[in-house]
Amino acid sequence: MCMLLCVSDAQGEKNNGFDVLYHNMKHGQISTKELSDFIRERSTIEESYARSMTKLAKSAGNFSQLGTFAPMWDIFKSSTEKLAGCHLELVRKLQELIKEVQKYVEEQAKAHKKTKEEVAPTLEAVQNIQSISQALQKSKEIYNAKTVEQERLRKEGATQRDVDKAGVKAKKATETYKSYVEKYATAKSEFEQKMAETAQKFQDIEENHVLQMKEIIRSYSQSVEETHIQIGEVHSEFVRNIENTSLESLIQKLAESKGTGKEGPGKPPEACVYNSFYSSSESEDEEEPKKFHVQIKPVQPNNGIHQNRANIDELKASIGNIILSPSRSMFCSASLTLEVPLSNRPTTPLAAGALVPPPRPSSRPKVPTGKLTGINEIVRPFSPQKATNASPPPTAPLARAESSSSLSSNASLSAGNTPTVGTSRGPSPVTLASQDALPIAVAFTESVNAYFKGADPTKCIVKITGDMTLSFPMGIIKVFTTNPSPATLTFKLKNTSRLEQILPNQQLLFSDSSQSDSNSKDFWFNMQALTSYLRKASEQNPSASYYNVDILKYQVQSDGIHSTPLNLAVYWKCLSSTTELRVDYSYNPESMASPGPLSNVQVLVHVDGGVTNMHSLPNSIWNLEQNKCLWKLSDISEKSENEGAGSLRAKFDVSDGPSSPSTLAVQFMNDGSTLSGVDMELQGSGYRLSLNKKRFATGRYMADC
Repeated sequence: MCMLLCVSDAQGEKNNGFDVLYHNMKHGQISTKELSDFIRERSTIEESYARSMTKLAKSAGNFSQLGTFAPMWDIFKSSTEKLAGCHLELVRKLQELIKEVQKYVEEQAKAHKKTKEEVAPTLEAVQNIQSISQALQKSKEIYNAKTVEQERLRKEGATQRDVDKAGVKAKKATETYKSYVEKYATAKSEFEQKMAETAQKFQDIEENHVLQMKEIIRSYSQSVEETHIQIGEVHSEFVRNIENTSLESLIQKLAESKGTGKEGPGKPPEACVYNSFYSSSESEDEEEPKKFHVQIKPVQPNNGIHQNRANIDELKASIGNIILSPSRSMFCSASLTLEVPLSNRPTTPLAAGALVPPPRPSSRPKVPTGKLTGINEIVRPFSPQKATNASPPPTAPLARAESSSSLSSNASLSAGNTPTVGTSRGPSPVTLASQDALPIAVAFTESVNAYFKGADPTKCIVKITGDMTLSFPMGIIKVFTTNPSPATLTFKLKNTSRLEQILPNQQLLFSDSSQSDSNSKDFWFNMQALTSYLRKASEQNPSASYYNVDILKYQVQSDGIHSTPLNLAVYWKCLSSTTELRVDYSYNPESMASPGPLSNVQVLVHVDGGVTNMHSLPNSIWNLEQNKCLWKLSDISEKSENEGAGSLRAKFDVSDGPSSPSTLAVQFMNDGSTLSGVDMELQGSGYRLSLNKKRFATGRYMADC
């Protein structure tokens, strides 16, 4: 491959094959460093995970050792410790692999330095042929000019002296040109010989580099595979231990650890026995079993709502406060009364409809309700019947995007085993305690809707809306319900100067504009309402690990085409037998708070007129049933060719033309940035932000000619 590249570039006008191959060799050092960084980051992640698993194992060992289930925690603890050990072993292997990669980096640098010295003559040959090529071209131009000048004077009847003088100049130019032709031939021969040798060196280096990188990847893959096998063995052992721990064995262990003896109780005094349990005819029947009356006193209901079961903390408190109270007949008719006192018992939260918000300060304005406003929207078919040359309508032909809908009267609750906004790196939800800083995650998701008309930037209409969602771990519900006064969750919405409207969830949030500046707004939660809604979500999906809550929606001020991440211009040429389409696009990093690549870029257009054949550049997909042409593009960014600018071209042969220009639709997305730059900052203590995820995507993104 290197040899072919060298020969191809060497025959070009600039002879840049050497430069291409040399820089390709240097790129190998970059790829090696990046692979080392990747493995190092994986090692860090595995080490962090191992530490978290060790912490979880320790917490399992601290769980209640009371009750029949207690021995099961030993199985959890042992299995979790072994899992942590598997990941630590992977960390050790990855650290060893990193050392090997570093050793290869050093060897690679030495090899590159040696090669640079060896190919220095080739570089001189390259520079020589480039210099001679330029001189040859210049002498050729002088030769042509002098020859033409001599011939012109001869035809125009100039004096013989002038003709002879021109002839001397032409002869000198001819000799110079001939000299450079000979020099070029020599330089070319030397260039081709040295380039062939150098290209082989570069190819050997690249082949060795790729083999080394593949060997590193093989070692990496083998280490991960071995860890997965070990994890599988630990899990199988865990399943076997659980299955082998029978109900009978658990009950037997409880009896052995909590038993008070195998001997039955002794006799009640005789006088009492005669008076209470036996008649005179039965007084000598000592085999009659002793009778005990067992009474379990029910727990008094709290606010009219009975607790179905006590949590672990309540059981600990209850067991420590069992009261044995004798009956009236004392030993003859003992009464066992089990009283469960209200030690730290959580009160049952009120229903959602009975929530009473805190009093509103006089300086706190009411937050307006209603839908996000801005562009008056009308529904437009995906492909209009026929485009006209008339000006676009005064309102934007944008269909309603999902993210621009208003908040409903109830909070939107969703739950799942995996949070949509990412996984918290904080403690496991089952180990959260009220004294810990509680982890929450936030996600900002924005939708950009745009309509482009021809190549006129003034006719571009844009609408950008956004959503803010918080994700709460399952364990936070227990902390809220067991704490009568949980810390108020307060946050500041930053970089709001570009927002023209903010619509908070009035069921959950309060705000005070007097405590905000022009570029931020303060919000705090109605904690009673938040607890109620989270508890409702957990009842709907008790197995979920995280619960997502829609917090607020907003609309971003737009500056026309300057606010669009990807600018578009569409051109149609519709004839009776052919239809030509060109789509010019341009990446606009200034529209984003933190410029990033646009991924999953797709361009779709409907073409009528009976398409019989299609040619496109770059290649596209033609859907015969729907008469639609689809381009799928790689990521577009400032690092792309032409800094993210390009064109899509297609020519269609039609049998029933001319075609009617239709509306072009585009989709793309970006992970890691927003268009508004809005952000969130927690205020006060008691909570920490474990993840802050940002993304935007297209809603209705269209272009007409």
